[in-house]
Amino acid sequence: MQTQVGFAHFLVQTDAVGRALLVFLVLMSIASWYLIVTKALALWLERRRTAVFLETFWNAASVGAVQRHLEERHPDEPFSHLAWHAIVASQHHQRHGANRLNEAGSPSEFLTRAIRRVIDEDTARLESGLTVLASVGSTAPFVGLFGTVWGVYHALVAIGMSGQGTLDKVAGPVGEALIMTALGLAVAIPAVLAYNAFVRSNRLVLARLDAFAHDLFAVLTTGSHLGDIAAVTPLKPAAVKA
Repeated sequence: MQTQVGFAHFLVQTDAVGRALLVFLVLMSIASWYLIVTKALALWLERRRTAVFLETFWNAASVGAVQRHLEERHPDEPFSHLAWHAIVASQHHQRHGANRLNEAGSPSEFLTRAIRRVIDEDTARLESGLTVLASVGSTAPFVGLFGTVWGVYHALVAIGMSGQGTLDKVAGPVGEALIMTALGLAVAIPAVLAYNAFVRSNRLVLARLDAFAHDLFAVLTTGSHLGDIAAVTPLKPAAVKA
């Protein structure tokens, strides 16, 4: 009688360790795909909102007009978030001065610290979840390989105990054990590709955000008209090469 082989037979024959490894791979796949979908959607929405805000910012008549716009529509992406906190920090220092230790220094120094703090917060937010993707991409192949080794070991032990060492008796169980390696690779490859794509996208966003921060600092410290700064700097919006 011909022995049935395949994934269903593998699930029936494997032990608790093999099932636990399979469940672990499934959970890793679910987590990675959840992060891939949610972060991709968030980045797409932020790009659209950023384009709208930058157009509004550079076409505004004054900083006050930008502030009124942000009061009506709360900041929902990195550039408007940075502009809002920078404007608030600048006005706060002008009104209250350096009354506390965290407000020490000149207005430009206080504004620089506020801008840097917001950029650091946005950097941490953009990088959230990337550690999970990197961990899945690096460990999933080894989890699958461990499952394969475990399966091959038990298959060979069972064949040795039965005394039937023919090719058809060996190839089936060993081939089934290789399913775990394939599953590990199937989980790892999307996670690695998504991680690299998100890292590159974040690097481009942060480069543009840093350039925007310089222009925003110049506007708030010199009182220049927004249109004058926009005419000098090609940020509206600038393309940054990888």
